[in-house]
Amino acid sequence: MTGGPDSPAPATPPPVLKVSDLEVAFWNGDAWRQVLHKVSFDVARNETVALVGESGSGKSVTSLAAMGLLPRGQSAIAGSVQFDGRELVGLTESRMRPLRGRDIAMVFQEPMTSLNPVFKIGDQVAEVLTAHHAMGQRQARAEALRLLEKVRIPAARRRLDEFPHQLSGGMRQRVVIAMALALKPKLLIADEPTTALDVTIQAQVLELIKELQADEGMAVLFITHDMGVVAEMADRTVVMYHGNVVEQGPTAQIFAAPREAYTRRLLNAVPRIGSMAGVTQPQRFNLGDEAEQDAAPLAADHPARKPAADTPLLSVRDLVVRFNVRSGLLRRVGGRVHAVEKVSLDLRAGETLSLVGESGCGKSTLGRTIMRLNQPQSGAVLLEGEDIARIDGAQLHKRRGDIQMVFQDPFASLNPRRKIGDTIAEPLLTHRLATRAGAREKALDLLDKVGLNRDMADRLPHEFSGGQRQRICIARALALNPKLLVADEAVSALDVSIKAQVINLMLDLQQELGLAYLFISHDMAVVERFSHRVAVMYLGEIVEIGTRAAIFGNPQHPYTRRLLSTVPVPDPSQRHRRRKMASFELRSPIRPLNFQPPERRYRVVGDDHLVHDWTDDWEK
Repeated sequence: MTGGPDSPAPATPPPVLKVSDLEVAFWNGDAWRQVLHKVSFDVARNETVALVGESGSGKSVTSLAAMGLLPRGQSAIAGSVQFDGRELVGLTESRMRPLRGRDIAMVFQEPMTSLNPVFKIGDQVAEVLTAHHAMGQRQARAEALRLLEKVRIPAARRRLDEFPHQLSGGMRQRVVIAMALALKPKLLIADEPTTALDVTIQAQVLELIKELQADEGMAVLFITHDMGVVAEMADRTVVMYHGNVVEQGPTAQIFAAPREAYTRRLLNAVPRIGSMAGVTQPQRFNLGDEAEQDAAPLAADHPARKPAADTPLLSVRDLVVRFNVRSGLLRRVGGRVHAVEKVSLDLRAGETLSLVGESGCGKSTLGRTIMRLNQPQSGAVLLEGEDIARIDGAQLHKRRGDIQMVFQDPFASLNPRRKIGDTIAEPLLTHRLATRAGAREKALDLLDKVGLNRDMADRLPHEFSGGQRQRICIARALALNPKLLVADEAVSALDVSIKAQVINLMLDLQQELGLAYLFISHDMAVVERFSHRVAVMYLGEIVEIGTRAAIFGNPQHPYTRRLLSTVPVPDPSQRHRRRKMASFELRSPIRPLNFQPPERRYRVVGDDHLVHDWTDDWEK
């Protein structure tokens, strides 16, 4: 019999994780610096809560505090973190250790930091089981195999005896997830688990977490700055800024009617596949005045170039790049990596050509070869008609001023002991294009150009944010007044709004200076926003090339269609869709010494739209 109208409502089950008024401070050597300010939220069983915000917002500190992983003696914690009703703040390490892995598991952004490089995969998964259960080695190994198969690792039995470096990034992340789920925890904390992954691998990992959550009824705290991933994964969203929770609520409500300006800015910076339909030119992001600094007017000595409509600035013809694979005691060549195979493309002044594809497809090798950082086996790289693949010495030194490169990790690109003003001026001094005083003044002008203050010239790289460091790298690349910039995953590691600011900066510079961009990326939504034309690479070959509208509006090759289908949709109404994701990895590009690539043919499917003539077994 059901209760009458006055019967009490059924009791709501207590949350698995309840964070109340959490505060964290770190000792900086002189005083305590507070980084979290009364953070409160909870996560229920079988619920996914997304913790979002830019780097430095306090997301990861919150998760580390919950796990008891903040450095003791260097951190101070106040407030409450309850797991299944049990208070975790103040728990000793000996009492906290059994909870980790067994009841609360964590997946970090970079799987190589979670895996021991000198132990086999099977041993590392088995160790989790033997550490918490009285389980023999044979039984633990059998369970490790079952877990690897559960996370859909191909040839799982063979992978047990491989080392982490022998697996791709996507496979390593699956191993980490298998380890995290080995003991069937009640709570999974996933801290940026897909940020460094290609779009297809990201989609597989997200789908895997969804499936495992449905099977085990886990609570999931998902930490990310990718609002597309938030829309796809989260029931509720908590937005953080400078250590404060500025907004939280159901994800659909946050996306439909964000209350806070910061939340609106995050959402405005999300590129959406299909949003460029009918738009002929790349478009800037609308971030609001408070999010951007306008670029300064053109300096008089940095004149804009008029794009040449018909004559290509860069022509690559039948380019081939291979690397020897040595093995054995005598280090004999047993095979070759076919990194780039018969690639041809054109790029005009003032145009952006994007190279897209998964890690290992040859994008970066192609970019580095155009820069002459790699030597091609055959083919031509024509810059304004001159084959830079065949020149050396002073000729090459001069031509390198016309092509500059912006790398993915700006911190690794900058000398940590050198002031950034000196770093920007260095190319001018190396090429003997200015006196020391003149180079210094040009460096200050370039800081203006990329939206940084001149008084920053005497600071060191560690004093800047990631977005500011990437602006510094762009300023250095512009010092020699180049005609072509090769941007190799130049915005992939940046937070969503910082990424949008850097894209806006690059578009402004292109319009003012007539720069050509070879934009290497696996972020298809950014590529659609930023590009004039797109080339899709697979196993060292271009399988489809055409205008942005043709590639995104009428993709012909199955690989192109798969890349586009895996992009997270920033629409919470789509989050319950289930995609059938194959456990697909890019095939190895290593070939025997006597391997002869088959002749490739392309079909014309539209104006400036070519597609590789594939067969039904193109993936095999």
